[in-house]
Amino acid sequence: MEQSTTTADDHRRSPAHGSAHDRLEEFLPRAGSGPLSGQLVVDFSRVLAGPYSTMMLADLGATVIKVEGPKGDDTRHWAPPVRDDDATYYLSVNRNKYDIVLDFADAEDLQVAQKLAARADIIVENFKPGGLKKFALDYDSVTESNPDVIFASVTGFGPQNPLPGYDLLMQALSGFMSVTGNPEGSPYRAGVAVFDVITGLHTTIGVLAAVAHKTLTGEGQLVETNLMSSAMSGLVNQSGAYAAAGVTPTRMGNAHPSLYPYQPMAAKSGELIIAAANDGQFAILAEVVGRPDWCDDARFATAKNRNANRDALEPELLEALQAHTAQEWFDKLSAAGLPCAPINTIAEGVEHAKSLGLEPVVETGSGERIIPTVRNPITLSKSEVSYDLAPPELGADSDRIRYWLDTL
Repeated sequence: MEQSTTTADDHRRSPAHGSAHDRLEEFLPRAGSGPLSGQLVVDFSRVLAGPYSTMMLADLGATVIKVEGPKGDDTRHWAPPVRDDDATYYLSVNRNKYDIVLDFADAEDLQVAQKLAARADIIVENFKPGGLKKFALDYDSVTESNPDVIFASVTGFGPQNPLPGYDLLMQALSGFMSVTGNPEGSPYRAGVAVFDVITGLHTTIGVLAAVAHKTLTGEGQLVETNLMSSAMSGLVNQSGAYAAAGVTPTRMGNAHPSLYPYQPMAAKSGELIIAAANDGQFAILAEVVGRPDWCDDARFATAKNRNANRDALEPELLEALQAHTAQEWFDKLSAAGLPCAPINTIAEGVEHAKSLGLEPVVETGSGERIIPTVRNPITLSKSEVSYDLAPPELGADSDRIRYWLDTL
């Protein structure tokens, strides 16, 4: 069989993509030079999981075109809180993107969407399963004109289940809420859409794996994630307990099912998180609180025994902690090398990160539209994460994107 001489680099410069990308930079320039520079992402997603993923791709240098309906992404209207007239929910997951408004019910707008899909390196969507087929924007339809596209589809329960997916539903259905909250009280949701975020991260990992595959082979592919499967994975040791041992975890409040002490503990005033995750850390705790004898007590000397005898250890530990305030213990225990922490507000958490030199808040955009957002947590030694563009106003780049398409 004759071996092809076409390389992945040749594919990247093919007429269907290379010339289009060259012209795109004239109309939608990105100052960043990250590892995904030159990748065109068409973002048909909305709310959180999809937009979070595309923001990660944009931070890494991809050119992302966010496609919104006439009313805009739902999160534009999820307020308060707001910054000026913008919902902070929307601002938190949409930096570094360009924006176009398209009404798929309008034939001309739909044609624009199809042209974008035909030019994309990567497409991310989170419509209901089958929801894009009637617009010829589903994977099978798009690959007719763009066979090497990387197409990421995010659903609630997988492509075979057309039910809508919301994070709160996943927190309930997955069992997460059954292990969250006081054992005598009601199940609780998390204070953030945890499974939307996890699904967004899983989607990003899948896309990056597909980019690596395409670099090697020139082939695109379909990437599928769903909130329910991400929830199962995100429950890690809790879902793993059932999978491996048939154990159904239950609510334990702030206690840990396998470690003790690993929870908030009441001091003379205030509470302090103490994380004695191994025998060495417990020995530090025992020494600092003035009870080194605990390490000679067979009930407490090992992690397994401490866990089994936590009811005996807890009153002694709480009594010892009454000697100082939570802040005083934090200073003493931290100096000794024990992991511990005060329970901060979000504001205090951000300020603490600042005090550590982590610079958690970055300004995005320029000119009259500069929006502070939370820093991407990835640091790369050979390419920079960029923050060129503030979260876009609705339809801010519609004219430029349409004009670019008309020049092709």
